[in-house]
Amino acid sequence: MATPLPPSFVLPANKTEERRYPLKHEEPLPPLFCEKITFSNWHKFVDWKHVIGLGATPLIAIYGLCTHEIQRKTLIWSIVYYFLTGLGITAGYHRLWAHRAFSAGPLLSFILALLGAGAAEGSIKWWSRGHRAHHRWTDTEKDPYSAHRGIFFSHIGWMLIKRPGWKIGYADVDDLNKSKLVRWQHNNYFMLLLLMTVVFPTAVAGLGWGDWKGGYYFAAIARLVFVHHATFCVNSLAHWLGEGPFDDRHSPRDHFITAFVTLGEGYHNFHHQFPQDYRNAIRFYQYDPTKWLIWTCSKLGLASHLKTFPENEIRKGQLQTIEKRVLEKKEKLQWGTPIADLPILSFEDFEHACKNDNKKWILLEGVVYDVADFITEHPGGEKYIKMGIGKDMTAAFNGGSYDHSNAARNLLSLMRVAVCEYGGEVEAMKANPSVPVYGLDHQKKNV
Repeated sequence: MATPLPPSFVLPANKTEERRYPLKHEEPLPPLFCEKITFSNWHKFVDWKHVIGLGATPLIAIYGLCTHEIQRKTLIWSIVYYFLTGLGITAGYHRLWAHRAFSAGPLLSFILALLGAGAAEGSIKWWSRGHRAHHRWTDTEKDPYSAHRGIFFSHIGWMLIKRPGWKIGYADVDDLNKSKLVRWQHNNYFMLLLLMTVVFPTAVAGLGWGDWKGGYYFAAIARLVFVHHATFCVNSLAHWLGEGPFDDRHSPRDHFITAFVTLGEGYHNFHHQFPQDYRNAIRFYQYDPTKWLIWTCSKLGLASHLKTFPENEIRKGQLQTIEKRVLEKKEKLQWGTPIADLPILSFEDFEHACKNDNKKWILLEGVVYDVADFITEHPGGEKYIKMGIGKDMTAAFNGGSYDHSNAARNLLSLMRVAVCEYGGEVEAMKANPSVPVYGLDHQKKNV
């Protein structure tokens, strides 16, 4: 999510797709600028209108807090208008226009366009173009606010500098160019910005209960600061705090704190995987007031065609991520020598080694195990394990004497020394590792 992008934000001459950089395997991104920054030319790279605008509003708000007592009605109005303009961004700019996650009727579209202007984050067209580029080029050098350039850059730093337009990835906004409302808002943006950001919230407090200064300092300026940084947290905090339950190759993360700060936009990993879903939070207990607003508007006939991804596809993404993490954890554990790497012995060689070479070997399901160091540790006592030395104890191990646990099998995996020739299923498994073998499921990955 973003503030307005410069007019130079155009289709780059070179549209070659480049690789994405997963945050966990971060690689340095190319320089932001085409020339080296020096003491004499640094000012050319500063976007002064954003520096002044984003720097002055907090100072004005602090001055107002120090010089004017806030009235209860003004405080309530400031909070209400914060939510209204914030939802103008999250429900309007973001989910309606940037992602087309639902359809809005003329009245709702007009209201969201006005409220979005009241957040002072650029026109619908500017904002959506930058956000679509962010989704298409996530974590690359063409991402307008890539998390790989640091949390300050992705939060606000990217707005304080001037970059060549071709360094920002291309995004298609032809659908927005066809919208009369979007074109009207874009062409009249600065008038709407002044009206909805300053005039309207100030006038409500002034005409409503005579608090003109409070309306300006708190409902207009202080409220704007909070809306700005709530939005900016989607670019920064949502790419740093939390986990990626649907796909962890890129930086977007899910976290309830980010959701609380951003009016429900904090389940960002889900959103980047399923961007056209009108929801960010898919569970009823997750905080997503933007979703609740859209759903309510649909029941009132103000919105329709709410898009949701099939639950089957969502669950697949979750399961694939779980499987990946399980495999990563398994790779850190010792599973013994893979069966495919074990030498093959004949049964006669197995017996000979036990009788003549004093090997403490037993045979289970075609695999030879050296239990010499385990005899005294055997939970069932030394007698039973000694009885099995030099013998095939498969039947006894699998319930004939005692039905051993999965933990016992895992422990045995570290004692494998060979595969017995004519070991039945195990020999077949060695020849064709894709064939499952009863009792050896825990070894499939190591075969």
